[in-house]
Amino acid sequence: MSDLQIGLIALGVLLILLVLGFNWWQDRRVRRKMQTHFPASEQDPLLGAGAVSGAANAGGGPASRREPGMGGESLRAQSGQPAPVDPGTDADDAEEPDPACEVVIEINFAEPVRGADLLPYMQSLRHVGRKPMRVFAETDQRRHRARVHAGESYASMQLAVLLANRSGPLTAIEWSQAWARAQDMAERFDATIEGPDQQAVLEQGARLDDTCAALDTQVGLTLLLGTAQPAAEVLAVARDTGFVPDGNRLAWPAENGVARFTLARADGAAFDAGMGGIERLYLLLDVPCSPADSRAFGRMVDVGRDLAARLRAELVDDQGKPLADGSETVIDERLQVLFGQLEQAGLPAGSERAQRVFA
Repeated sequence: MSDLQIGLIALGVLLILLVLGFNWWQDRRVRRKMQTHFPASEQDPLLGAGAVSGAANAGGGPASRREPGMGGESLRAQSGQPAPVDPGTDADDAEEPDPACEVVIEINFAEPVRGADLLPYMQSLRHVGRKPMRVFAETDQRRHRARVHAGESYASMQLAVLLANRSGPLTAIEWSQAWARAQDMAERFDATIEGPDQQAVLEQGARLDDTCAALDTQVGLTLLLGTAQPAAEVLAVARDTGFVPDGNRLAWPAENGVARFTLARADGAAFDAGMGGIERLYLLLDVPCSPADSRAFGRMVDVGRDLAARLRAELVDDQGKPLADGSETVIDERLQVLFGQLEQAGLPAGSERAQRVFA
């Protein structure tokens, strides 16, 4: 090979390296410009510094189901949940991913990233398909956070994806969506991602779903009001009886603020929606989401009878028949067995984990 050929080859290699370097530099410049176009906000509705804990969904699917809760900071105080740590403190947040029902994708940043730059992307990390995601982070000072704060910088983030809920186990499509969003974050902020194998994740989700399906039980009663009664009057009576607002429903709270059972209109509307009257109400004991109680059903029957007397209504079972004498005792004995099975399965009735997977 002549010196001319060697020189041409070397020149060609040099040109290729120059083109690759130019493309890399241009890509980095475009990314920085894109990030500057998103406004930073310290009040992100999901993970910002001022966010509070809200109630999740009620009724079987993500769009309708709500976890028992009375809303906002009052629920946090009643249920004993730890409040999020103020940004800048040396304490770690207590809330962490739950390996029993969540799978985690780790995002490690090459350089610390400001929370203000991360917050605009948090909205896209709320759900994948019908499974909720939670975001955790570690500051550049190695402090664990359950929320991203604008005033801190972060060395890593963790995306905790729910493995199963009442919509079924985590699917391959949902897992792929979660992974794609983690990759998008990694590309935007120069990070690497780590996570478990997809097949292992899907098998874990299927096992959890099988366990939950075998323990999922709800017990209902119906109040027949006869003639339609004004919604405002029904609401006033229910609240005077002891119910508190919980989204479109009303809830009968336990001592820790978690709902023992709920009261809902038959049409699913909010009690203060429209001017129409109410002819039928539903009482529902969502067993896995309600705190274990030796009189779980009997307590709901007592409240139902009191409410029926105040509303001049008839209390019937889910078959439309009057309650048989002693039925409360029989059902409560069966529920005690179920409460024990939930505890044994690592899903204590009324716990945060149980409310998460039975949502």
